[in-house]
Amino acid sequence: MDWTLSKHSHRTLQAQIVARISERIETGDWAAGTRLPPQRELAARFGVNRSTVQAALDELKADGLLDTRRSSGVYVSGSAWNALLSRSQPNWQRHIRASVHRPNRHTIRLINESEPDPAFIRLGTGELAPDLLLAGQLEHSLRDLKLDPRMLGYSEPLGSLRLRLAICARLETLGIYAQPDNICIVSGALQALQLISVGLLEEGSAVFHEPASYLNSVHPFQSAGMRMLTFRHGSGMRERLERAIRGRQSLLYAVPTLNNPTGRSWNAAERQSVYDVCSDLRIPIVEDDVYRDLLFEPGLPPIKASDSSGQVLYLGSLSKSLSPGLRIGWIVAPSPVAARLADVKMQTDYGSSAFSQEIAAHWLESGLHAQNAARLRGELQARAAFAEAALRDILGEWTDWESPAGGFYIWLRFRQPIVEKSFFLRLLHRKVLINPGYIYESDDLHHMRLSFAYASPEQLEAGLLAVKEEMLRSLKDRAL
Repeated sequence: MDWTLSKHSHRTLQAQIVARISERIETGDWAAGTRLPPQRELAARFGVNRSTVQAALDELKADGLLDTRRSSGVYVSGSAWNALLSRSQPNWQRHIRASVHRPNRHTIRLINESEPDPAFIRLGTGELAPDLLLAGQLEHSLRDLKLDPRMLGYSEPLGSLRLRLAICARLETLGIYAQPDNICIVSGALQALQLISVGLLEEGSAVFHEPASYLNSVHPFQSAGMRMLTFRHGSGMRERLERAIRGRQSLLYAVPTLNNPTGRSWNAAERQSVYDVCSDLRIPIVEDDVYRDLLFEPGLPPIKASDSSGQVLYLGSLSKSLSPGLRIGWIVAPSPVAARLADVKMQTDYGSSAFSQEIAAHWLESGLHAQNAARLRGELQARAAFAEAALRDILGEWTDWESPAGGFYIWLRFRQPIVEKSFFLRLLHRKVLINPGYIYESDDLHHMRLSFAYASPEQLEAGLLAVKEEMLRSLKDRAL
């Protein structure tokens, strides 16, 4: 060990002694339990006053590297290595706590961590089962793609022109007339919300959403510092919105067709009322329409179809109907807004996958997507009918629900408020995953989002039987 200290160093003599002893412990020369020389001897070796040695040893004790044993001396602590490690690394927990982006709720993190495990029965999953995805046909379609090498580089900021033209043609069938410069390609609709939150709104803006909302389970607006406020249809909606905005920027987020999580669709009067109120108050509407392809019967046109003033930002995606792995969605907006969002996107990921965009364009142009959507509607309708029959047999005595009109979900309501965190955790322990209502509305202990799109019929029945058993246990506990 080098006992020589420099009087010309920028570090004090005490700091140099601390560094010398720490180095000795870190290299293993002084292992845990090693007794240090007495203070008088250390002072002589370092050539300093004993008080300087005492101050250095006190600092090392405070850092957890040394321990004092009464009437025995000073020893290297048994936890010295961990203390050194934590001192040498950044304080990551502090960084995490202070970060801008809000963490997912604990329940959602548990769901995300558990879903990849094939041992789980997934009763709440918001995606198609693997057997509903056309992996073989997607693979076959790759042989039909003629790839220009230039198309496999970075795409232009708004996204592939070929794909945007294909989307324009699709939008026209919905009554939405757009040009390619009105469309920004995104990596799924969630990224669209993230771009809107940081690209169009100031901190403290009001974001209105329905009480049971997908926005409560993800945090793009919350993390950007927005005020999250609920709205309800009917009398008083205009006054609530007007009172809440108070001259600040705002927008209204809605899933008018097959809402996530409730599965409900707005009627014509509700669509018109929200549009009129927002137009009068100059509140932009973000219309999330990612489930439209999965309506069992033709539904009402999108709100965007009757938007003549650029009031509505329209979101679409192929994640729900073709493949979530493609990560292809789009925003339809006035061209300056689309350009702004494209600029923000280029600053985050430099554009969505060029390869995925080529696949998406091919499926839209060739009619494969329309054929696949028609097939899916039939498959999902049959699964929904099976799920309802299983619910009637297993939980019909204790629950209520509305028959789904499409999509993935049944918004299952328990007549007693038993869908608590403990209920979720008991099912998790039994390898059954549910999406409890409280992740969509914090005080909702009555609902769970039941997906009929993922679990097999056998898994669905087994999962519902587990739900019934845990429900009866909760009811019994409540009665005691």
